Amino acid sequence: MTSLSLASLLAEPARRWPDHTALVEGATRVTYAELWRDARAVAASLAAKDVAPGDRVALLAPNVVDFVRSYFGILAAGAVVVPVPTLLNAAEAAQIVRDSGAGTVLHHGLFAAVGAGAAQAAGAAAYDIAGLGEDHEPLPTFVTRQAEDLAVIFYTSGTTGAPKGALLTQVNLVMNATTNAFDSNGLVRNDTVFGALPLFHTFGQTVAMGATFRVGARLVLQPRFNAAEALELMVAEGVTRFLGVPTMFIQLLRAAEERLAGGRPLPRLTSCTSGGSAMPVAVLEEFQRVFDTAIYEGYGLSETSPTAAVNQKVFGTRPGTVGHAIWGVEVEIADAGVADRIVLLPSGEIGEIVVRGHNVFAGYLDRPEATGEALVEGWFRTGDIGTKDADGFITIVDRRKDVIIRSGFNVYPREVEEVLARHPDIGQVAVIGIPDTERGEEVCAVVVARPGHEIDVDALRAWGREQLAHHKYPRLVHVLPELPMGPSQKVLKRDLRARFTQ
Repeated sequence: MTSLSLASLLAEPARRWPDHTALVEGATRVTYAELWRDARAVAASLAAKDVAPGDRVALLAPNVVDFVRSYFGILAAGAVVVPVPTLLNAAEAAQIVRDSGAGTVLHHGLFAAVGAGAAQAAGAAAYDIAGLGEDHEPLPTFVTRQAEDLAVIFYTSGTTGAPKGALLTQVNLVMNATTNAFDSNGLVRNDTVFGALPLFHTFGQTVAMGATFRVGARLVLQPRFNAAEALELMVAEGVTRFLGVPTMFIQLLRAAEERLAGGRPLPRLTSCTSGGSAMPVAVLEEFQRVFDTAIYEGYGLSETSPTAAVNQKVFGTRPGTVGHAIWGVEVEIADAGVADRIVLLPSGEIGEIVVRGHNVFAGYLDRPEATGEALVEGWFRTGDIGTKDADGFITIVDRRKDVIIRSGFNVYPREVEEVLARHPDIGQVAVIGIPDTERGEEVCAVVVARPGHEIDVDALRAWGREQLAHHKYPRLVHVLPELPMGPSQKVLKRDLRARFTQ
């Protein structure tokens, strides 16, 4: 068996570049040597609390230095990290703690009530992470783990159903951080990466933190994303790389308008990476024009560690696509109608996106039936619908569960969203299907106005009719002040469907 630990993402830069700054949080600067020493002290503290290798430890904290110390401390102790989103209440957090089998909950002081409440409800011990490990001599190094041992249990965002625990191994996450750092994003040690993505989420954990540490670069943390403050911080700290979900890019554009109007500079970014959900091409084009930088849109899921594909310099980029599969991974299109085996489709055909490679998870915790449905013949069935062209560029059409069937015709919400996002009055849009007794489902657009604009529903419906095919344009339009977001800043379409179906 091969020994491998995700903790090496911090241990190695601490050995190679001990005095290089690893983290920035406000006025706090932490070197790699200091961070690794603190993580090993946390590991020693956990061992003293009878946390053994393989035990599950829940972690509830925002994007602060103590999150990173605790995260790598859990790994150094040989335990398994169970990240808990900070937007959950105590009952929701308790469900994750209980389902994961975590016997210990580490929480930030701001979330003491949620953390302690969740631990009590699940029969676990709770500890505040402030000062954890200060009274313990650091472990000499991390506890030995095998490549296929569990490292992290990520709970899926639940945008289309109940969250499930995705089992990610040491090799899953080490390889994904490595390929993101070197092959996909081309990070270098003098980069400064902005850490606004929630570290409890796989995108922030692996693509931001993990990849940054893999090359020994610097990570600037923002505990809670605020676009105006983010721009100020990026300028002050000389940030070169920004990673975010589409809603973050939209908010940065609005904040940039105010900043430029006041004669203040924008950050000089080398490149940006977008993921988590589909980036409207109109937003991508506007951001690239305003910030004079490239956005590399990618695709991934909790079950794929997360990155499966991304636009990459080596292949060239194509707006509206998620580029090519990352190094060592295959992404193909399969017949969605064949459940028990994988039937790959030729270029250009629409089908289910399937993934095979070092990034594919070990299954769902205690859900053998769901695991069997998802892992077929060595491939992971994503449940997403897409195409792959003759040049290898992958396009995400939509989630299979989100496809609207109106009068027998398939309507892909993303296609409608792309068109509506170009309307001058629309800031954000989500398209959903609403049950209809005559047509099966009706196309419904839920929109948020741009700042300073108003949306005329009748005019928008007429505009949509001009831009889209007869069966695609939204007959139903609802205007909201904001869209409901999950912990990872994805739009919760299930909440919209429930609200407007009623």
